[in-house]
Amino acid sequence: MTALIPEWKLAGSISAVTRVKIVNMKIWVKRAPTVACAAATCSIALAISACGIGASTDNDAAGAVRAFAAAMERQDAGGAAKYTTAPGQATEALTLTLNGMNAEHLDMAVEKPVEYSDGTASFSLKSTWRWAKDRTFETTSSGTARHLSTGWKVTWEPSIVYPGLPYGGQLREIRTDATPPPTVNSRSGKTFMYLQPVNEIILDPAQTRDLPASARALARTLEPIAPLITAQVISDELKQASGKPITAVTLRDPDMQVLQSNPAAVPGVTVRKTGKLVMADRRLSSPMEPGLTNYWQAIRDATAGWQVQMLGPGLKPRKLAGEQGPAGPDVETTVDQNLQLSLGDAAVEVGQPATIMALDAGTGAILGMAQNSYAIERGINANTPYPVGSTLNPVLAGVDRVANTNQGAAETVLDRLGLGVQFTVPGLSTPTAERPGVQTVDFSPGGASYSMTNMGALGVAMARASAGQMSSVVPYVIKGVPTTVVGGKLGELDGATTGPVLAAMTQTAKTGDASDLTAAPGLKALVGTNGPQGPGWFVGLQGGKVLVIYCEGEKSGTAALQVAQKYFRIK
Repeated sequence: MTALIPEWKLAGSISAVTRVKIVNMKIWVKRAPTVACAAATCSIALAISACGIGASTDNDAAGAVRAFAAAMERQDAGGAAKYTTAPGQATEALTLTLNGMNAEHLDMAVEKPVEYSDGTASFSLKSTWRWAKDRTFETTSSGTARHLSTGWKVTWEPSIVYPGLPYGGQLREIRTDATPPPTVNSRSGKTFMYLQPVNEIILDPAQTRDLPASARALARTLEPIAPLITAQVISDELKQASGKPITAVTLRDPDMQVLQSNPAAVPGVTVRKTGKLVMADRRLSSPMEPGLTNYWQAIRDATAGWQVQMLGPGLKPRKLAGEQGPAGPDVETTVDQNLQLSLGDAAVEVGQPATIMALDAGTGAILGMAQNSYAIERGINANTPYPVGSTLNPVLAGVDRVANTNQGAAETVLDRLGLGVQFTVPGLSTPTAERPGVQTVDFSPGGASYSMTNMGALGVAMARASAGQMSSVVPYVIKGVPTTVVGGKLGELDGATTGPVLAAMTQTAKTGDASDLTAAPGLKALVGTNGPQGPGWFVGLQGGKVLVIYCEGEKSGTAALQVAQKYFRIK
C-alpha cells in the first residue's frame, strides 16, 4: 500500500522526499539527494523510522551490521566476514588488518544505520583500537548493506575498515625506535657494542621436502664464512627444535658477500634482515653480551614509539597516527677492550670448559669476561653457583675461627666477604630467584657452592684489605647503575679474618699450587678443586686486578692454572 503524506506534515523534517511506502508496518523512505532529520517536528511514528533504524534484530540491516561489528570486536575475521557480501575476500583482508594491528582491545560502534526502500542501507562505524600504555587509534568509516536472499549483508569494501583503504591493503601497528640507537661503550668511551644490520639464516622444516638434504646444502653454502656450522650441527639444532624453524647462523652484511651462493636458494631456507647489537671489534666475544644486550634493549623499549600505518599494493606505508620518544642514552660500562681481548686468548688455552673474569681490585668494576667454546656449550655463566671444593679452605677456616661456631656470626662475615649473598649485576646477569645465604660452614668437597661473581667479590675484598681498605664493595659493570644484593650486606672487614687469608694466598703463590706461575709479581692466589672431576678454581690478586677462573672436567685445577699462566704472559 502506498500513501501520500500531506506536504505540511513533511515541512521542515524531510526535505526533497515526496513519497513514503508503508510495508508490513515499516516506513521506507525513498532516497533523495538530501535527507535531514528533525524529530521534533515529525509525527512520532514517522520520526522513529525516518531518522534511522530503531531496535534492531538479526533480520534487519542494523542487526547485520552490529553482528559484523561484534565479531570484529572479538577480532574474529571469519566471523565478521560471514556478514558481508564477499566472505572470502573479507576474511583475507580482515585477517591482515587484525593481525597487523594486534590490538589488546577493539571497540566498534554502529552509528546512523538507515534502511532504504530499494533494499539497501547505510551506516557509520566508529572504531577504537587500544594497546598497552594507553595507546589508542580512533577512526570513523562508512559503509552500505544490501538485502539478499540470505538476509542483510554488509557490502564488502575495504573502506569499511578505514576510509580510503585500497583492495589488498591493510592497517598495521608497529613499534618505532628513536634514532640514533644507543651504543654500549667501554670504560675509555670507545664503542664496545653497537646496532648493526644482520641477516638471520633460518631453516624451516615445514618448507622443505628433504630436510637432511637442505641441512647439507645449507652447511655447504655457509662453509666459507661459518665452517663450524656443519650439517651435523644444523641437524642437532633441528632435532632440539622439534619441528620448529631454527636460526642456523646470523651474519653481518659483509659476511654475506663472502658466500659463494645465496642461502635462500636452499629449499626451506629464508634470510631475514634485522638489527642486532654486536661487538665493534669482531675479534671479541664475551658471556657478558646477553646481559649488556638486555640492558641496552631496556633503554630501547623505554624510548620506543608506535605508529599506525596504512599499506597498499605498490604504495609506500602511510602514517595515520603515532608518537615517538627521544633517543636513549648510551650505555657506559667498565669493560676494558684490550683486557677483554687478552681474556679471550687465555680462555682458549685449554681443551675443556674454561671461563675467566677480571675485576678492578679497588672498585669491584668488572673489566671483562671471556670463555671458550666448551664453556659456551655448557652454559657456564657468572651467576650460577658451582662447587668450590678445597678452593676456599683458608677462607672458611678463618670465618669459622672468627665466628667461634656461631652460625649467625659466620653468616655475617660471609656476607661481608661477598660469599653469602646473591648479586644481580645489570649488564652481566639477569634477575634470578633469591638464593639463601650459606647456612653452615662445610669443609668437605662440594660442601659449598658460589658463583663467579661471589668469588670475584671475595677477591676484591681481599685486595682492598691488602691495601688497607677494610670494607668490601659490590661488583658492577654499568657506570652509575647499582648492583642488587640479596641475602645479606657487604661492608666492614675484620683484619682477624682477612689477615690469615691473605697470608695463605701469598704462600700459595710462593710455594704452593700457584708457585709455578710466572710473569705475575706480587701474586696472591686461592687454588683448588672439587675432586678429580672438578670443577677447578683460581682466584688471583695481581697488578691491581682480581682474576677469577673457573674450569670443568678432569684435572680442572691444572687447567685453571694453565689459563692463568696464559693470561699473565699476554696481559
